[in-house]
Amino acid sequence: MNFKLFRLLTLMGCALSAPHYVAAQTPTPVAPVQAGEAKDINEWLIRMHEASRNRSYVGTFVVSSGDALSSAKIWHVCDGTQQMERVEALTGPPRSTFRHNDQVVTFMPEQKLIRAEKRESLGLFPALLKSTGSQIGDFYQARQEGRERVAGVDADVIALVPKDAMRFGYRVWAEQKKGLVVKLQTLDTDGKVLEQAAFSELQFDAPVKIEKLAQMMNKVDGYKVERPGLVKTTASAEGWALKKPVAGFKPMSCHKRPRGAQGGEAPMQWVFSDGLASVSIFVEPFDGQRHTKESRMSLGATQSLTRRVEAYWLTVMGEAPMATLGLFADGLERKK
Repeated sequence: MNFKLFRLLTLMGCALSAPHYVAAQTPTPVAPVQAGEAKDINEWLIRMHEASRNRSYVGTFVVSSGDALSSAKIWHVCDGTQQMERVEALTGPPRSTFRHNDQVVTFMPEQKLIRAEKRESLGLFPALLKSTGSQIGDFYQARQEGRERVAGVDADVIALVPKDAMRFGYRVWAEQKKGLVVKLQTLDTDGKVLEQAAFSELQFDAPVKIEKLAQMMNKVDGYKVERPGLVKTTASAEGWALKKPVAGFKPMSCHKRPRGAQGGEAPMQWVFSDGLASVSIFVEPFDGQRHTKESRMSLGATQSLTRRVEAYWLTVMGEAPMATLGLFADGLERKK
């Protein structure tokens, strides 16, 4: 998630958080798993990922990040290859987000504005995977810690423990029957909870119809519709490279967003992931009026740093320790 209104609403600039009653609890101990019975990390993650895509449900979730507390309601339905969901913010400015496969539409009633764009669906809460690569097991290990009830659902508690200090850890509550993630904590390198998200109530197999959600998604009368233009590219084509790869993080995508009437060089976003955590490198031309001070900031699990690189302004942001972001910033170089 990003837990930044589930990762989904984070990308839309709407931060969420959660009530204190979803704070960490001590799981019920379970008997040691016999040899040959334990799931490896890829088995756990694929099970969770498939459950997030294939189960229909309605629920209210809460997210905590630092001192910020928020909640939202989600309707999710699947019908064969069709995925449809609606996320309604219950705190903060009114905002509704609809996703139909890779089409995402966000309604902002106060501004009478709709933002419509195309996005990859991996990495949306309550999914966890950013990619399905088997290399995740090289950098994390899974450990079952017990069982617990969340929102009336019996769940296995699984710790996803990083094997180095380059990434954060996770504690995941996965519904026992099919593996849907019902609660998720992000842990720092000392095991402290940075962010958490959990369903406070959850109903499986709710009578939600794709047709009804699609009708709501297409009801745009009275709104101005914006369609931000993202152009697929590569860092190399834009004249950038990393001098040295950051262990475990592979490039996932690279886009630039046209500056429109402002003209000038288009800003670029280069996204990396180790399969669970993601880091984005944003590069734009330096503007002395806007880019006045280099900075480092933390909001829950989301860390960010900014600095000037020659005639450009660099922002590195992601759910990883600040030292990891520093490796990305130090390794970025201009090739042309």
